[in-house]
Amino acid sequence: MAHNQGSMLLRRILARELKKLRQQAGMKLEEAAPMLFWSPPTLSRIERAVQGVDVHRVRSMLDLYGESERWEELTGLAIRAGQPGWWEPYKLGNNSYVAFEAYASQVLDFNLGFVPGLLQTADYARALFTSVPVPRTPREVDRAVEARMIRQRRLLSDETPLELVAVIDESVLHRPVGGPDVLRAQLRRLAEASSLNTVSLQVVANTVGAHAGLASSFTLLAFEDLGEPDMAYVEHSLGALLLDKDGDAAGARLTFDWVRDVALNPAESLALIRRLAAQT
Repeated sequence: MAHNQGSMLLRRILARELKKLRQQAGMKLEEAAPMLFWSPPTLSRIERAVQGVDVHRVRSMLDLYGESERWEELTGLAIRAGQPGWWEPYKLGNNSYVAFEAYASQVLDFNLGFVPGLLQTADYARALFTSVPVPRTPREVDRAVEARMIRQRRLLSDETPLELVAVIDESVLHRPVGGPDVLRAQLRRLAEASSLNTVSLQVVANTVGAHAGLASSFTLLAFEDLGEPDMAYVEHSLGALLLDKDGDAAGARLTFDWVRDVALNPAESLALIRRLAAQT
């Protein structure tokens, strides 16, 4: 049976390293596969992270490729890659945005429509989940809100901190998602989050005319020392897209930088948020 559980991101890292070791050993895929009792297509799927691989097979690969110095590192990676992520009980897939965000070091988030998920209050998140035409039971809504709150813990984590750089359109601050009371609490939450060392928050004022971000909200994930390329994520009314090609991520980062340039600075943004919270 194909080994397909666990983190897709860790599987991709492991796959890249295993392919590199095979190439360093001077072995072609067609040569190595039968020595591992696999067909070449199976080994190819493993090296492209289409199919996972368990730790016992990784040990066989390390033996075949003559790798001894990285044994503990790569077998440990294989074990972690196969372990269920915290998100799985919440019905979030291993190829979902949340599964990739869990290993990101930085999130760049530009939003035209609502407060970024990492900064939402539970009531605000609940109002969003119940507003979309996706049939969810009350328990499923509770589970979705709980997962979103779990994601936010990394903003306060000392061991695995997540840096959030968020830019939101001013219209988001006026939209009464969940009603005035929910919006007021959400604005206060934004003001509090602005003081965190891991959070940078800016607002694009309504007085700004046409700018680079008008076409769509988007998110960019960066993975620091994991060796993974940046990943862009676009959520829309018909679904969502994860984009991990270099050109996509580079374009998203450039657009994000342009949007930040036209936004109020963090201090000005905080002053606006506090003023609107007092008026709501």
